[in-house]
Amino acid sequence: MADSTPSPHSSAHPTPDRPVYVIGGGPGGLAAAYALRARGIRAVVLEKSDRVGASWRRHYDRLHLHTTRRLSALPGLPMPRRFGRWVSRDNVVRYLEKYAEHHRLEIVTGVEVSRIERAPDGTGWLLHATGGRELTGSAVVVATGYNHTPRLPDWPGREAFTGEFLHAGEYRDGAPYAGRDVLVVGIGNTGAEIAVDLVESGAARVRLAVRTVPHLVRRSTAGWAAQYSAVLVRHLPVGLVDRISRVQAKVAIPDLSAHGLPRPDTGLYTRVKQGAIPVQDVGLIDAVRKGKVEIVAAVESFEGDGKIVLADGTRLSPDAVIAATGYVRALEGLVGHLDVLDARGKPVVHGARSPKTAPGLYFTGFTNPISGNLRELALDAVRIAKAIARDSSA
Repeated sequence: MADSTPSPHSSAHPTPDRPVYVIGGGPGGLAAAYALRARGIRAVVLEKSDRVGASWRRHYDRLHLHTTRRLSALPGLPMPRRFGRWVSRDNVVRYLEKYAEHHRLEIVTGVEVSRIERAPDGTGWLLHATGGRELTGSAVVVATGYNHTPRLPDWPGREAFTGEFLHAGEYRDGAPYAGRDVLVVGIGNTGAEIAVDLVESGAARVRLAVRTVPHLVRRSTAGWAAQYSAVLVRHLPVGLVDRISRVQAKVAIPDLSAHGLPRPDTGLYTRVKQGAIPVQDVGLIDAVRKGKVEIVAAVESFEGDGKIVLADGTRLSPDAVIAATGYVRALEGLVGHLDVLDARGKPVVHGARSPKTAPGLYFTGFTNPISGNLRELALDAVRIAKAIARDSSA
């Protein structure tokens, strides 16, 4: 007789008392929950805050999607036309609230999962959550978000710095900085947009510290969104896309070398494969050309008297420093013991694939695709639901 004892590497069949747990009530988690429900599988979303879309609610006021409304909708519900082509932060939040309501998703708020382990019976997963809860699920979708925990470089002297300092995640609008000298550190999309916001809000001086010169692209050219091109080139050879992008940049983007932003040496798509997406222009190019945003060298260290030392030896004394230095995924405590993260703390697989060592465990939203994060979250949700349905019927 064959041994009927479950393998410790088995996944379980979804049942009403052993649902699929989705960790995170942002776009990725909500989309996955809907896609699972559409296949008749009970999905329970666990959200640590008191409302869905918590990270979107914390973004700065002027934020708009850099991806089009039509290519940013989640499965099963288009974004309303009245939101316009480039959807605002507030309308993204409204859409997520409506999405959860429209699809009658099962969401439990105020519950934070701290650790995921294999269930004692060898099938499914055991989740340790706030209040001493222990929840057993047939499968788990981790959707805690790309922008989870603010990342701050280990700059010498920062702890002793006496000036005003904040991470970009704490920035809301430029009003408090009117008439002040502000240094923004980091020229990703967030840093670039905050620098422009500060200029438009009346900051006396805005400097942008740059370590690696980014690729700049127009968000839209003659009505053609940059996202459309990004979707089309995803499966082309990297070298070919680099060459096409180089030609396109010479036509669409002025040479800003005299202002401290030379054209990058590394190709655009090569950079994307390394994890750095282009910076979409929402006013930075004009601000730099007009001298309203000054490009300076990277920050090297801080000094207790409120001074900042740059890589070229320059010392600055700004009134405020805003660090647009990104985020970390912070997955180590949750799943680090399961051998499912790479050296950088990112899941070894994502989407419809489970790690070989952890079948039934899925990750969504931990990549930064050139084609648009919301678009890829929507596609991942359908693929994950299909994979879980296939496994449950096996």
